Amino acid sequence: MGTYVKKGDRIKGKQIQCEARKISNPIPIPKSGRHKAQQIILKNNAECEIKKESKHLNPQ
Repeated sequence: MGTYVKKGDRIKGKQIQCEARKISNPIPIPKSGRHKAQQIILKNNAECEIKKESKHLNPQ
């Protein structure tokens, strides 16, 4: 499994664990219709790992 380090690289999964030295306050963002989600920004040595794969995403 590779480690993605370039700007614009993304990871997707059903459950993702993240670690960082600094985390911003959650910001509510619109997703679809009345459904909303939250966004945070991880800063300083940020790292994420997929803990559970999504059944609906196709591997590429």
